[in-house]
Amino acid sequence: MPEATTAVAEPFPAARDTPPAGSEFAPLLRTVRGQGLLERRTWYGLGIATNALALAGIVTGVILTGNTWWSLLLAPLLAVFCARTAFIGHDAGHSQITGDRTAARVIGLIHGNLLLGMSYAWWNDKHNRHHANPNHIDKDPDVVADVLVFTGEQARERSGFRRWLTRNQAWLFFPLTLLEGVALKVHGFRDLRRQPPRERAVEGLLLVTHVVAYATLLLTSLSPGKALAFAAIHQALFGLHLGMAFAPNHKGMEMPDPNGERWGHLRRQVLTSRNIRGGALTDWFLGGLNYQIEHHLFPSMPRPHLRLAQPLVRAHCRELGIPYAETGLVDSYRQALSHLHRVGEPLRAQ
Repeated sequence: MPEATTAVAEPFPAARDTPPAGSEFAPLLRTVRGQGLLERRTWYGLGIATNALALAGIVTGVILTGNTWWSLLLAPLLAVFCARTAFIGHDAGHSQITGDRTAARVIGLIHGNLLLGMSYAWWNDKHNRHHANPNHIDKDPDVVADVLVFTGEQARERSGFRRWLTRNQAWLFFPLTLLEGVALKVHGFRDLRRQPPRERAVEGLLLVTHVVAYATLLLTSLSPGKALAFAAIHQALFGLHLGMAFAPNHKGMEMPDPNGERWGHLRRQVLTSRNIRGGALTDWFLGGLNYQIEHHLFPSMPRPHLRLAQPLVRAHCRELGIPYAETGLVDSYRQALSHLHRVGEPLRAQ
């Protein structure tokens, strides 16, 4: 994953609060505002409290179950609720929970640094740059050539082991996500040196506290071997869950030509994003990110309002003749992996 810049990122602002007169986005924004969909809700208080109780219950279960292999059955459950924790931190970074930047940062630090061992400042900076220019090869850190590549030009520049990775990246994508939980922690610690001293002290202290508390919980409740197995299962499934939530969103969608026409906000966000159809279970499992188009158009919109905005956005796109991508969960993975497979095709032919 790409590294963050030195500045500590601010939460992403409400999308285009003052769009240019006559823009394609302005009428949609007026309609959404008129229906109160950008107003924040008390829903998050209940969600945060429920998630905290679930985490506390799992930790208590590990302690009470003690040094038995049965404790490992709690690792997948912890992975699921750690993903819920990450979704809350994500929403705090977008000012969905509160408009108070200090309060949003506190929520983000608790749910990111303290509970997950993942740097809130690092994630926020990287994620905000992604939102500003999704799928832009020169500006979106999520499509910079790293472990995976997303364009033929990136693929042609690969050599050695990375060339082998690119040839097989479609098959390796989900296995690689098993390492994502650990990778997020590593990137957070590496980014500390880039942060201003005051933020570095706060973020670093919370990251270290997480590591110490996590190790203490496992090593005082389980033997070293069982503790290692628990951590491996937990972190692998946590990374897989996040990968499954983020993979369908943009992979295989339009990638703006850096030298081509500059798209306005509406087209830039809609053409590069994909929605996932489903009901309440899909909404819960993907943390509301299945409404990726609406989330990118209105990043500060509270998660429960995204499904309410969807019919408005879809109708507006239909009126303008702008493609609105929406598919099922399984097909979204097929499309994303097919794109990765096509990118690596020239290397397999050699």
